[in-house]
Amino acid sequence: MKRSEPTPAKPKSPASEKSGARATTRGEEGTISVRRIHRRDLLRTWEFLKLCFRDVNRETVEYQRPRSKKRFFEVYEEEGIVQLLFELIQGKTSVIVGYAECAFEISGSDNWMNHRYFTKRDMRPLYVEEIAVHPGYQGLGIGGFVLEQMEHIAKLNGCTHLVLEVAENNENALRFYRARSFQKLDAAIFLAKRIMTESDILPPRVVSRRPRPSQPDVQTLLNGSRSRARATTKGKGT
Repeated sequence: MKRSEPTPAKPKSPASEKSGARATTRGEEGTISVRRIHRRDLLRTWEFLKLCFRDVNRETVEYQRPRSKKRFFEVYEEEGIVQLLFELIQGKTSVIVGYAECAFEISGSDNWMNHRYFTKRDMRPLYVEEIAVHPGYQGLGIGGFVLEQMEHIAKLNGCTHLVLEVAENNENALRFYRARSFQKLDAAIFLAKRIMTESDILPPRVVSRRPRPSQPDVQTLLNGSRSRARATTKGKGT
């Protein structure tokens, strides 16, 4: 096995995790536990991430992670990537309330980051590929705990910065990071300008049937032929 960790508490059913109902109520306490992801967690975690990013992906230009189930499962097999699960444990049951993924090098063939940007500025980043908090458990300090764990990993590995990507119109996430001293880098944003062009297809055209010229009847044609014949005969006799 690539990763190993102690046996976790009994997980709640997927339906319970998707419901969004908080497990903590007034007078009831739980413990947030963090551990490395295990192969048996992959399917459950994938469903958790879809739940977390469902609404965000409806509003952003660039599709937010995870891009595909296949890619998510491939990440587990890659070296140099840390995947952590944050579980709310109450008694003998647990529910996934947070997920974090980070790397010490720029990873993925679809990543646009330029490592020279950081080298030039003497930055040794820990690249935070993913932070997700269950939408039904927000406001409990879970996001702060996840970010604190990322900073702890960065310090232990000699990193100087946490670097992550967030959508420009994800206002809740931006407020969260700015409140924790994150600053915008010299990074690209998506711009668009409407181009007024003509269609390559011509517009509809009105057509109408033209009236046909009147045709003489057979009797008229015969009378005309006889008249011309008489005129010819009369001219010869003269």
